[in-house]
Amino acid sequence: MTEPATTRPDARPDAARADGAAAPESAPEGARDTVYNRISMLRAERGISRRELADALGVHYQTVGYLERGEYSPSLFLALRIAEYFGVAVEVVFSTRPFPRLGDPGA
Repeated sequence: MTEPATTRPDARPDAARADGAAAPESAPEGARDTVYNRISMLRAERGISRRELADALGVHYQTVGYLERGEYSPSLFLALRIAEYFGVAVEVVFSTRPFPRLGDPGA
C-alpha cells in the first residue's frame, strides 16, 4: 500500500493557478501569488482599529491582521468592500506589485 501524497494547502503548482497563466520566471519563490495592500496605512490615517474595520466588514478581526500581513488574499468581494469602506479605488488598497515607500523619489 502506498501512502497518499500530501501538499501544503498554499502550495500550488503553476499549472493550477487560478488565472491559468504560468508564473513569471523572475518572480521570487513564494511571491508569485502575493497581493500587497495598504490596509494598515489607511487604518492608521483614519484612526480605525482592526476590530472596528472587521466589524464594519463583517469579518473576524484576525482576518484584518492576516490581510495586513499578506498571509491571506481577500476575495474580490471583500477587496471591493474594503476599498468602498475607505472611499478609494480598489487599486489604491491592493496591488500585485509592492507599493513604493512613501518619500521615495518617483513614488
